[in-house]
Amino acid sequence: MLHTKTKWIALLSLGLALSGAAFSQVTDNQALINALIKKGILSDKEAKDITTEIAKAQASQDVETNTDAYIQKVTVGGRWQVQYVGLGTTINGTAVNPVSTEHFLLRRIYVNFGVQFSDGFSGIVSYDVAVSAFNQAVLQWKQSDLFSIRAGLDKAPFGYEELYSSGDLKAIERSVVSNYFDNGANGRRLGASAYRTGIFAGGTYDGFTYAVALTNPERNEYAGDSTNTSVLINGLGGVGSAGGATTNRFAYYATVGYGGTFGEGPTKGKYKVGYETGFVPDQGGPGATIGGGQNISLNGAFADVTVGAFSLAGEYETAKDDSGVAIHHNANIKGYWIQPSYKLTAQWEAVANYSYLNSDGRGVSLSDVVRSAPSGGTMNRADELYLGFNYYIKGNDVKLQAGYVHGESNETVKNAPAKAQTDGLRSQFQIQF
Repeated sequence: MLHTKTKWIALLSLGLALSGAAFSQVTDNQALINALIKKGILSDKEAKDITTEIAKAQASQDVETNTDAYIQKVTVGGRWQVQYVGLGTTINGTAVNPVSTEHFLLRRIYVNFGVQFSDGFSGIVSYDVAVSAFNQAVLQWKQSDLFSIRAGLDKAPFGYEELYSSGDLKAIERSVVSNYFDNGANGRRLGASAYRTGIFAGGTYDGFTYAVALTNPERNEYAGDSTNTSVLINGLGGVGSAGGATTNRFAYYATVGYGGTFGEGPTKGKYKVGYETGFVPDQGGPGATIGGGQNISLNGAFADVTVGAFSLAGEYETAKDDSGVAIHHNANIKGYWIQPSYKLTAQWEAVANYSYLNSDGRGVSLSDVVRSAPSGGTMNRADELYLGFNYYIKGNDVKLQAGYVHGESNETVKNAPAKAQTDGLRSQFQIQF
């Protein structure tokens, strides 16, 4: 009986030795086994079985150690946004107005996976389950803060508001000018920026920032392959697209900026200003026509200033769309947004956002630029006013937002007097981790 208990104590000690650093070497374990055999606690067969298990454990530890040296960190995250939208559109001179939008929706359900490798390499995949689209899918090598390079799907470096994380937007949705310039082309909107597949580089140094990109010209964040029309989503091709005659030329983007701090005490503040540009080949032209040698040229400037509890941000963007109205009739599109906000307390913030767009004859509908708004017909100009509040429960990670939306479109593309307007409420609850 004593021999049996002693043997199990010995086996337990060996089991601990398999996971302990003090017995990690095979030679140390073998010396212990030989001593136990000599005292008659272990038989030769039991000793051989234990030696085999130690060898397996040692091999496993070696693989794990090598993996830990190569994969330094694995991260999992997400961003979940639930909205309620109640928007109605009225059109002057029309007896029957469009059906209003009164709906709950899952705005974004991001699932994020990241891996930090050794030697400055990393990778991240962010997928929006709500719309079957990628938010980001890149491999990166970072040499220093001054230079990093990424390959894959990311947002092109144009549009200060567009590049804001959706989790940081103060007015819930982006402005009419950002939506018109960046969202998918539909014959009116340009689809000239946002999600692109290509090569991206950038860095920072002493307040100076820069970002450049060489990408495919088309926007394509959806899952699938556009060569197979059965997998098109919202009429757009997927990240697996092989391209074709209308998308074989590269688009170019660049943004430079400078920022810093000023003042002291209650008036201490920070600022950032910058310039942005882009060239998108073969994606211009009248209506939804692409691939005809008509290009889109982009330019813009932005500023963002915070002083104490007050912040003011804004951006001005222009686009030259070759033959954007009709053949040999270019559209010189311009627009801007401005957003003041004020932190009433540590948790409550008041925010306003006003934006304006002039399509220069190409045309715009309220449904193009005010998300979830019913269409008001194709007109020439559009603007939107948002007045709301943000309640930060746990900073941006858990917050509630709500506000009043008023949008207008006016002046038909033939310059005849006309007007449509959208009014209603938008709210959103967000959790991110």
